[in-house]
Amino acid sequence: MKKIVVLAVLVLLCVTMIAGNSLAAEKVKAYTTMEEPLAKALFEQFEKETGIVVEWVRLSSGEAVARIEAEKANPQASIWVGGVGTLHIDAKNKGLTAPYNSRMAGSIPDQFRDPEKFWIGLYVGPIAFCINTNRSAELNLPLPTSWADIVRPEYEKKVRVANPGTSGTAYNMVTTLIRVFGNDEDKAFDFLKKLDRSIDQYTKSGSAPGKNCAIGEIPVAIGYLHDMVKLKVEGAPIEIAVPSDGTGFETAALSLLKDGPDPVNGKKLYDWILGQSAMDIIATWYVIPLSDKASPVETGFSFSKMKLVNQDDVWDAANKGRLLDRWNKEIGASR
Repeated sequence: MKKIVVLAVLVLLCVTMIAGNSLAAEKVKAYTTMEEPLAKALFEQFEKETGIVVEWVRLSSGEAVARIEAEKANPQASIWVGGVGTLHIDAKNKGLTAPYNSRMAGSIPDQFRDPEKFWIGLYVGPIAFCINTNRSAELNLPLPTSWADIVRPEYEKKVRVANPGTSGTAYNMVTTLIRVFGNDEDKAFDFLKKLDRSIDQYTKSGSAPGKNCAIGEIPVAIGYLHDMVKLKVEGAPIEIAVPSDGTGFETAALSLLKDGPDPVNGKKLYDWILGQSAMDIIATWYVIPLSDKASPVETGFSFSKMKLVNQDDVWDAANKGRLLDRWNKEIGASR
């Protein structure tokens, strides 16, 4: 009898260990540059549908590349979700990501997919301005509607934007301005020096200035349209404008990390994010989804009516180090 009890206990322990190992295997570690509420909704739905738990860390685009590069010898995550496409290209060029021919890739237009399959676009988001209407009334400050407006004397120290060294959003602004000025870098940097007089501080994250503006901490912010639209829909007292003299846009992307610890589940998450269930969640963030499976959400702004610069994410990635060095020397060093 005792032998039977001991045997039963051993069997139970083995089953428990196997079950525990099985549960432990059904996880995937991810870095994300999406806003935390969006990432939470997305990954919880993935877990609900697949049973795979996503252990995720939210980082700005610049922080993500820096962390992935620092961990290159011992990768800690398997997938990077969201973040400006230029930095996914940067990660590819540094040998930090891996190609993947997803069965869902066909839902994304060719121009937003890496030909070598290292990254794929999720959505686009144009650069915009917003103003806190309470602060604008108090200061008699109008909503800037162009880049020419935002460097006028009345905006001195009343605008906030991210640091291009840590934020893909802000680096996108730098390359946008180069194109606004006819691909003349010197003219663009002369403008950035004028813009610096309007800036009270440079934040780490690209979405932070809009949040600061929403609570009235700063009257004006530069960031991505979708972040601002969401703040306004949720009740923030802000008004929004897309620069009439030209704007650029991010292509938020998705990449598998090279030698990630959970490659199989990483690919499962990659495929799922390109599907309708995930795309419908992403669209609720007021972005412009690229997937033909997504259900668009009304933002009040038409992409087709904006004056868009000739965006070239590959060029932006190739010239990033040089342009950031110049920005740091000519602008950042004085901060």
